[in-house]
Amino acid sequence: MPLAILYSRAISGMEAPLVTVEVHIANGLPSFTIVGLPETEVKESKDRVRAALQNAQFEFPARRITVNLAPADLPKESGRFDLPIALGILAATGQVPSGKLDQYEWAGELALTGELRAIRGALAMTYGASRSGRSFVLPLQNAAEAALVREASVYAATSLLQICAHLAEREPLQLYVNHAKATVGDDSDASPSLYPGMEEVKGQAHAKRALEIAAAGGHSILMVGPPGTGKSMLASRLPGILPSMTEDEALESAAMQSLSSGGFNVANWKRRPYRSPHHTASGVALVGGGSNPRPGEISLAMNGVLFLDELPEFERKVLEVLREPLESGRITISRAARQADFPARFQLVAAMNPCLCGYLGHHSGRCRCTPEQVARYRGKISGPLLDRIDVQIEVPAVPEKDLMRQAQGESSSSIRQRVEAAYQRQLERQGKANARLAVKDIDKYCIPDTLGENLLKQAISRLNFSARAYHRVLKVARTIADLAASDGITSTHIAEAVQYRKLDRN
Repeated sequence: MPLAILYSRAISGMEAPLVTVEVHIANGLPSFTIVGLPETEVKESKDRVRAALQNAQFEFPARRITVNLAPADLPKESGRFDLPIALGILAATGQVPSGKLDQYEWAGELALTGELRAIRGALAMTYGASRSGRSFVLPLQNAAEAALVREASVYAATSLLQICAHLAEREPLQLYVNHAKATVGDDSDASPSLYPGMEEVKGQAHAKRALEIAAAGGHSILMVGPPGTGKSMLASRLPGILPSMTEDEALESAAMQSLSSGGFNVANWKRRPYRSPHHTASGVALVGGGSNPRPGEISLAMNGVLFLDELPEFERKVLEVLREPLESGRITISRAARQADFPARFQLVAAMNPCLCGYLGHHSGRCRCTPEQVARYRGKISGPLLDRIDVQIEVPAVPEKDLMRQAQGESSSSIRQRVEAAYQRQLERQGKANARLAVKDIDKYCIPDTLGENLLKQAISRLNFSARAYHRVLKVARTIADLAASDGITSTHIAEAVQYRKLDRN
């Protein structure tokens, strides 16, 4: 039969739409044509497929070959279509049996030797294949990642010859079992030893308390202080005190990282992502984009931490793109011909110096910045963005006596136990973290007592809180109450929450 039909998957945002690969062999002058809106990587598959078939000792037909990738209006990119195209040619020329081709979906880039190379987006494609009821065949390098989808039937191969032997029923491929996931273990995230320990930080009790509150409620946090006070050190230890990841959260994070150029490492299963882009990063690098939209740092930090060090050094227009994702937890990337929607539920941790030289308020008195210079430096961060950051604290220089003595702080494990308990209270009460409460939820779950309400009114009057800042103070106060195992919000909780609005007070 001169026609073979196989199935594969494209990548469009977080989705993996089905692609039907139709290969037709006809008489006529030798040619190799690929249609169906292929991008450059797909067009180049003609040369990879030809060399792979010849080096694997198959016959490459000197006839008119037409490959259609349907639907025709869906752009196709990447080398993942090499494998189905090669198998389609072999099936259409009768070199391999075609009876079982429709039971599988195929994806893999071919080396010139016929070996299979890793592809991008294996996890998203496996989701689609499992919903269709077909098994998925892909390179061995991607098998552990794809097998994270529990209901999927995954077959891993190292070469084109191995797959042909499977179709000919000479050496059937074995169903892949993800031993790597079992080795890592579902409870791997339960051990803070996988992350840097909070006990290594000397002093900074106030900052540690703020990080504990941020971890318990999923709040964003900004740390302001001179160089060398431990802001970056504290930020890198936040993942170690965050609540354990659920199976669904781990799959969401893994799926996002699978779409990146680096792919997903199974050794990081159930570990909170920690992304720290340099301040020279562009807006596209931060939120995602491109002609074929890919996720940016905010999406790759899904269910984890996005750390922005030296916040005022980022371009202002780059920082402004964070405003919508901080509110909605999603980012929509629109282009003339394409649109992609990515989740962006990340926890923002930012750090900055108090002034241009960095030593404003330092006990050494080294700062010579004028008030105008300080205002101009802090003005690089817009008010609307600051308004969206729940916790804003000062991280002062560590006193000599604390710096010289051996670190004896509380361990990440102890802090995490309190965070887990507080987080569980939130899930039992409202089904989500306090940072994600909508306005109607705040009116229901974040009602302070009489003294707390009076204190909050005074704070609004004196500090000129916006409506957004008011709601965020209530959400932080709710988290403080959860850490104290309190059903209600008291004036003590409100007072502590208000003091975490440092830049509002200044």
